[in-house]
Amino acid sequence: MNSGVEPVRGSAVVVGASLAGLMAALALARIGMEVDVLERSDDTGRTGAALQAEPGLLEQLTGRGAASLRAAIPTGVQTWFAVHAALRAAADAECRIRLHQQTNVREARQDTGRAWVVTGDDKIFEGDIVIGADGHRSVVRRSVCPDKPDAEFAGYLIWIGIVDELAIAPQRHWPRDLAILNGGGHTFLGCSLPDDAGTREPGQGRLGWGWYDAGRNDLLRAQGCVVGNVVHHTLRAADIPEATYRELAREARKYWPSPWRDAVLDCIERRAVIGTPIAEYLPERLVDRRLALVGDAAHVPTPMTGNGFSASFRDALALAECVDECRGAGFEAALQRYQAMRLEDVRRLVQGGQNFSRGFARGG
Repeated sequence: MNSGVEPVRGSAVVVGASLAGLMAALALARIGMEVDVLERSDDTGRTGAALQAEPGLLEQLTGRGAASLRAAIPTGVQTWFAVHAALRAAADAECRIRLHQQTNVREARQDTGRAWVVTGDDKIFEGDIVIGADGHRSVVRRSVCPDKPDAEFAGYLIWIGIVDELAIAPQRHWPRDLAILNGGGHTFLGCSLPDDAGTREPGQGRLGWGWYDAGRNDLLRAQGCVVGNVVHHTLRAADIPEATYRELAREARKYWPSPWRDAVLDCIERRAVIGTPIAEYLPERLVDRRLALVGDAAHVPTPMTGNGFSASFRDALALAECVDECRGAGFEAALQRYQAMRLEDVRRLVQGGQNFSRGFARGG
């Protein structure tokens, strides 16, 4: 008797439940795989800026119509938090996905017939494949690329903030296009963002900004954000010295026009600023037999490319397509096809960003 439930068509362990991990899990579940997603955090303390959402993103990942989804992701520039929340809601609604939070993965392993990960408390999660979606400091990458395990510091950081338009003195004309500004050896990007309800009406949305700065690398090293040539963590608001806040306020008044100056000053006053050291990773491979990488675990371009999220989305779709079409040849063959499909594209993306980074870091 047909129950109407599709048979299980393999299993995967996805390490990381940020954007790339959730997208990979959704795409693999769509083709009938059982997916365990392991996330070391509990969703608190996450940080993110703005990104460009693809048309029909959730529909493509899940294979479901927009009306049947718990949350939608409108096309265009969105906050990281809004996109993550929608992906998380879709994953929670998918019976083939099991999310395990506060699960710290120590290493990834494999043999001829399976792949698995070992957690910090010695638990084992195994599947037909293991997908590393664990960011620029990926643990899974150490097994896939043991000769090149680390992303490298690009020589500068980005200050990030988001402000409600209503919090700033009223403006006659609110910007609706991406602003790209240069001043004092810095580069500044500003954009309009919807609020939590999706509002983009003038004066009722948000302004998001990112300020590229190559002049404070000593601060990053002093705070342990960068050790050697490896990025370890973001400089959080509470760890930014008061002297640095004052310097940023002076520079904002000097270099950036209204309303961007006002947005920066508001974030500084609220101590709602983070400083993220820019890491870059140019991959030589994405796969080792039953282990594969997606998103920032696979390739880390500077955010100046504007295509990091899109590349992660393409990774997820390509991974599911290759696994779905190559089942007869085996999972290892499927992952090799995934690598062939994605490697050159993501290398070009990272290399394009490196051209900017070399010039900007020297200029700072």
